[in-house]
Amino acid sequence: MAGVSLRNVTKRFKSVIAVNDVSLEIRDQEFLVLVGPSGCGKTTALRMVAGLEEISEGEILIGERVVNDVSPKDRDIAMVFQNYALYPHMSVFDNMAFGLRLRMMPGAVGRLTQRSRARDTADQIRKRVEAVSEMLGLRGLLDRKPKQLSGGQRQRVALGRAIVREPKVFLMDEPLSNLDAKLRVQTRAELIKLHRQLGITTIYVTHDQVEAMTMGERIAVMRDGVVQQVDTPLSLFNRPTNLFVAGFIGSPAMNFIPANLTGDASGVYVDAGSFRVQIPEAKAKSNNGLARYIGRDVIFGVRPQHIYDKQLTLVPATPGNTVRCTVDVSEPMGSIVTLYLKAGPHNMVAEVDAETKAAIGAPVEVVFDMEKTHLFDRETEAAIC
Repeated sequence: MAGVSLRNVTKRFKSVIAVNDVSLEIRDQEFLVLVGPSGCGKTTALRMVAGLEEISEGEILIGERVVNDVSPKDRDIAMVFQNYALYPHMSVFDNMAFGLRLRMMPGAVGRLTQRSRARDTADQIRKRVEAVSEMLGLRGLLDRKPKQLSGGQRQRVALGRAIVREPKVFLMDEPLSNLDAKLRVQTRAELIKLHRQLGITTIYVTHDQVEAMTMGERIAVMRDGVVQQVDTPLSLFNRPTNLFVAGFIGSPAMNFIPANLTGDASGVYVDAGSFRVQIPEAKAKSNNGLARYIGRDVIFGVRPQHIYDKQLTLVPATPGNTVRCTVDVSEPMGSIVTLYLKAGPHNMVAEVDAETKAAIGAPVEVVFDMEKTHLFDRETEAAIC
């Protein structure tokens, strides 16, 4: 087992900077997720750790060893690809054993004869493949070819091929993206259990923020080759460092409303024109940077989960947190109803209790949980804190 360090790593493709001065510390046995939109540089960063892409600048360490000039086969990593990358003419057993056979088991070195060494190696490979296949629920499929397997079974074979190697680091490049929704949730849970069982350092790349939130011990959010924020899932959700992170993390996405911050003897207010809400007094006093934004334009952010139907609210309604809206669209989801609301020129999404009586085209009063709202600088997009 080993940690991974990226120190001021940059990757250029001629005039395009795919990864820009990225520094990351992935702790030993940690499950870290790289997340971001397509083209943000997350897969390129992963491929540099694997040795499949050369580094333009910076250093990558696996454990205490700088691996910039070390070939992929000598880095002691195992990679799981998005498209499975299984050999179609080989059985499940042979696909899982292939990497071990190439490397020759360390336990076989030093045998007196080539024949006894080969026999001992084959026995160790068989035992390891059978143990891993049992762990992944593949024991009865070892004689099948990939074309005889479902997508979920193929993905488990690809995982098994990586696990039997017992590497220092797992690298996973969107391994669940080819699975259907139900199987993706199931395999996600299996991966989390496997990581707890094996304790191998894992770097996992995805563009799905729900996947990132449910799997990562920490998450690194990337945009245009730059790491925007590295933190735990809950910290990213509750304390985003900028507008991009706030909008990318969370589903449905945070509502952003252009507004002006005003203040008088009665308190600090967010004035969006069609509505005016008050920043709680304790929150305004504890926010040392807020005073210099009085009278300036800001971006007001509130998550759909923190907007309530006034008739069913968990947050006491007051004149300083209630907004009158019109319902544009209503989407019943079983335990909740997703409402698409309009307040003057501003559109918002709210997730309210399923007992709501809000109807399409009808007015509805909603309550913001002002303790959980956010403010962002209009120019820099940084969180105001």
